[in-house]
Amino acid sequence: MTTRPALRYPPSRMCGRYVQTMPAEAVRQLFRTGGALPNLAPSWNVAPTQSAPVVRRHPDTGERHLDLLRWGLRPRWVKDAKGAREPINARAETVATSPMFRQAYAKRRCLVPADAFFEWKAEPGGKQPMAIAPASGDGMAFAGLWEHWRGEGDEVVRTFAIVTTDANAPMRAVHGRMPVILAEDDWAAWLECDDPARLLRPAPDDLLRFWPVSKAVNSPRNNGPELLGERPQAPAGGGGPNAA
Repeated sequence: MTTRPALRYPPSRMCGRYVQTMPAEAVRQLFRTGGALPNLAPSWNVAPTQSAPVVRRHPDTGERHLDLLRWGLRPRWVKDAKGAREPINARAETVATSPMFRQAYAKRRCLVPADAFFEWKAEPGGKQPMAIAPASGDGMAFAGLWEHWRGEGDEVVRTFAIVTTDANAPMRAVHGRMPVILAEDDWAAWLECDDPARLLRPAPDDLLRFWPVSKAVNSPRNNGPELLGERPQAPAGGGGPNAA
């Protein structure tokens, strides 16, 4: 299987980086998953093409499972994977009708555990990366879709994408879109119900906190807790931060 190199950012698309540091056992307890646990390493800079944990529901038993899937959805109908488009995000407004996502939306929804995500805010001195996380300090779950693609022989590639929606009021100061963040009470409905469209909405305005971080997050080669360290923002009119 050919592994595509992770891209250097800042990305122009929404939700192009996030943080997932919860140990596998903690994810199991929080999401009440069964089965074997994957070997799950923490990542402070999950990037497209990398593998990350997702929670899926078994269609026969109804049991939730925690598995590692590659970020960037490859539809099962793709015949030639070379050069195929593999989007990392799916727009909530069109996810039910888009040929790229509608089958996965109807039958293969998942939860994507995360501690935080990054977005790049346009400032006079360039794009400033911002970390965004629940103000409570708890983890969260993005609404996701997953697919499995079969290649030649026994090759099977499982991939996922994160669903995005319009930004809530605080998020609009950074970017016009945000990932769909599901409340814990909605996790079962997202995985199980026939039409979860009502869940595709912006997060409550008081859910998240925002802080500026180092531009070291721009490169997926950088991966450590220091990426979440807050850095001072330049005063208004000061041109914005420029150092990495």
